[in-house]
Amino acid sequence: MSNVAPVTLRHFHVSHPVGYGLREVVHDVDLSLQAGECFGLVGPSGCGKSSLLWTLAGLNRHWRGQFDLFGQTLQPGQRFVGALRRDVQMVFQDPYASLHPKHRIRRTLREPLIVFNESDIDARIDRLLEQVGLPADIADRYPHQLSGGQRQRVAIVRALLLQPRLLLLDEPTSALDMSVQAEILNLLNSLKRSQSLTLLLVSHDQDVVDHMCDRAVHMQAGRLLGAPSSWQTQSNVASMTAPPTLVAG
Repeated sequence: MSNVAPVTLRHFHVSHPVGYGLREVVHDVDLSLQAGECFGLVGPSGCGKSSLLWTLAGLNRHWRGQFDLFGQTLQPGQRFVGALRRDVQMVFQDPYASLHPKHRIRRTLREPLIVFNESDIDARIDRLLEQVGLPADIADRYPHQLSGGQRQRVAIVRALLLQPRLLLLDEPTSALDMSVQAEILNLLNSLKRSQSLTLLLVSHDQDVVDHMCDRAVHMQAGRLLGAPSSWQTQSNVASMTAPPTLVAG
């Protein structure tokens, strides 16, 4: 695994277009991720954590400051090109919204592989579906024919097909039933180990962060509150003797 930091931010600010101008929603963030860790951004709705995540995914180019991805320094307004288009992938909060309702699952999953001129496309899709606990024939269905948990597993497959190094997770279980949340979190932990992934998780749920994250930091009103620290040491002392209730059993 490379020692290059997947993400380095210094004096990083993010803005959103409002009318004819911009409104700053993330202020002066300093942050560096370590390869292979799960890092958490924790905070209430509207604190700026999802805005920061979407910017790291290249979906918002209204930013300023220092932004390095895998050792490559980006400039404000720059699109992701080359390897970065593969290296950084995202799993969204609502899996249904990330899947085309009128396309069968296989068509949706094939599209990014076709763009990159990949070979053995269907075999790769079938292998990853099996890896996340889904039968290959689920690819012949439409999104509305799947359960919420199945749709989120498909969304994870879509994010992993290009073999990324950084997976961005925007409240990946908040739209799911409690029992399904535990399954998806355990799956993500397993994939992190088997795929040598770095995860950046956005959540407002303390139990999710406790279960997933090696380090985390709180965010409020667009700012990080203090320096990132070990989540096991800071927030999860109780779980050293008992598992989080979210994933008990």
